[in-house]
Amino acid sequence: MSRLAKTSVKELLQSQSVKEEVCVKGWVRSIRRGKGVAFITLNDGSCFASVQIVLSPELDNYEAVSKVGTGASLVVTGELVESPAAGQAWEVQAQNIEIIGISDEDYPLQKKRHSLEYLRSIAHLRLRSNTFGAVFRMRSQLAFAVHQFFQQHGFLYVQTPIITANDCEGAGEMFRVTTLNPVNPPQQNGQVDWSSDFFGERTGLTVSGQLQGELFATAFSDIYTFGPTFRAENSNTSRHAAEFWMIEPEIAFADLRDNCQLGEDFLRYMVVYALENCQEDLEFFNQRVEKGLIDKLGSLAEAEFVTISYTEAVELLQKSSQSFEFPVIWGHDLQSEHERYLTEKIFNGPVFVVDYPKQIKAFYMRMNNDEKTVAAMDLLVPRVGEIIGGSQREERYDVLQTRMAAQGIAADEMDWYLDIRRWGSCPHAGFGLGFERLLMYLTGMENIRDVIPFPRTPGHARF
Repeated sequence: MSRLAKTSVKELLQSQSVKEEVCVKGWVRSIRRGKGVAFITLNDGSCFASVQIVLSPELDNYEAVSKVGTGASLVVTGELVESPAAGQAWEVQAQNIEIIGISDEDYPLQKKRHSLEYLRSIAHLRLRSNTFGAVFRMRSQLAFAVHQFFQQHGFLYVQTPIITANDCEGAGEMFRVTTLNPVNPPQQNGQVDWSSDFFGERTGLTVSGQLQGELFATAFSDIYTFGPTFRAENSNTSRHAAEFWMIEPEIAFADLRDNCQLGEDFLRYMVVYALENCQEDLEFFNQRVEKGLIDKLGSLAEAEFVTISYTEAVELLQKSSQSFEFPVIWGHDLQSEHERYLTEKIFNGPVFVVDYPKQIKAFYMRMNNDEKTVAAMDLLVPRVGEIIGGSQREERYDVLQTRMAAQGIAADEMDWYLDIRRWGSCPHAGFGLGFERLLMYLTGMENIRDVIPFPRTPGHARF
């Protein structure tokens, strides 16, 4: 294999001048033979575009190389020169080509548009397709942007546990983590004896790092978590996955208004970052996936974020002439169709809905003075609906105890959470943003399975 330092395709195509010798390594996208010459389109994943490799019959292994199959891996050494072909500034005149990995004739990615469903069935190879190359380059860039935003704003990055004994949302949709014999687990009084398990109690995969994040916020002021979360929800919709990544900031000495401002600043930052740093891939999505995507993102970057109460939202929806599949009733959660109507028809832009009925929200959300609603907030955006959900947390010890008791949550199992309300309690707030939901919005992809490297959904854990 060539010892010359590797140059990525992206670096080659961004070159400002010809180079005497370059070495590029990648996979064959296509090959064609002409009179006394052959052309290979080579891609290494560094950018959307590929580089053309020109083969002359003088190459020692010309016959072998000119017959390699699509998908084969090559190391090409040659000279970077100006290309006479339209649509490309540079090409590589090959001086030496090493065939590193051959490709069988039944390579499943052909030069045609494959359905996303088919590509999911070959998850080990879909990454070489144009669509998923663009998706995962953007996912990488935007994961970096998440950290950059919070680090620039003085937040502490916290790694909360993946294995936990607490169900943050209280919905009971946790994957169980156990070393007990599933066929014959130890019993006590007719129930599984979890004290005999590895951790000495019932544990599962986390659905959120929020509760632990609150502990850190009451010591470090502003913190964020960014990691995998899990939900054993038997849902096969395009918006749900059993394993997904969550961004969860928590800010101390803050109320619901501060929380909304942080959500607005963060979402605007991510949109602007994508527009400024992912232009090539966004152009692809704009042309092939969602027409008008770039204009949509540009509009959001400059939009005014409106804030209304849940009660006002219900009144606006009830007064509209729109016929909804799900009726709009105060005390019921807003459905996606309601959220989209608010953002797309009434306000034509992003909307914060705040102060939801207490009975449809989690125990940790701060009770409002009316004792009917809690200081919750959802950020709704056009085409998606809810993209951020959060709240001011209940910082009053006695009120939180009452809320937990009303929802059947044992205080002795959450004493560590209650304790931060006993010693130096302060108002604090935070939100959760599903990273994949954000990616769907920024790329126009309509199925969460297509923005996750290896999606985990009911009945599917392959690859």
